[in-house]
Amino acid sequence: MINIGVVGYSSGDFDDKIAKALMAIALDIVEEKHPDEEYTLVSGLTDIGIPAIAYRMADKRGWNTMGIACEKAHEYSCYDVDEKIIEGENWGDESETFLDNIDVFVRVGGGKQSLEETEKAKSKKKIKAIYEFDLPEKK
Repeated sequence: MINIGVVGYSSGDFDDKIAKALMAIALDIVEEKHPDEEYTLVSGLTDIGIPAIAYRMADKRGWNTMGIACEKAHEYSCYDVDEKIIEGENWGDESETFLDNIDVFVRVGGGKQSLEETEKAKSKKKIKAIYEFDLPEKK
């Protein structure tokens, strides 16, 4: 079982077509490097931005889905994931739980929290690979 953690813009104006292409590349790489595995896509539970793109791609691939978020996620539309973990009250409270539950880390764009989680992921021995893609916000 490989748990793929995905972070990126949960809001913001970015090029959806480019974001989908980068996400597909990242997920293809994971499948190529870890063949014959079962996969779970893990993200921030909300059904917006990069998490929404990632969850839909995981469903199309027949993967399991998991959402790890704080209580504030319930203030937004949430994706119908297979497993949900709520950790803490505020954004960022869930970061350690998220990082402890993944084997591969993928960042597509993202703001402050995504970049902080990327840096923390780099120090986690459990995380086998990190894939980062910059995605500028539209101005």
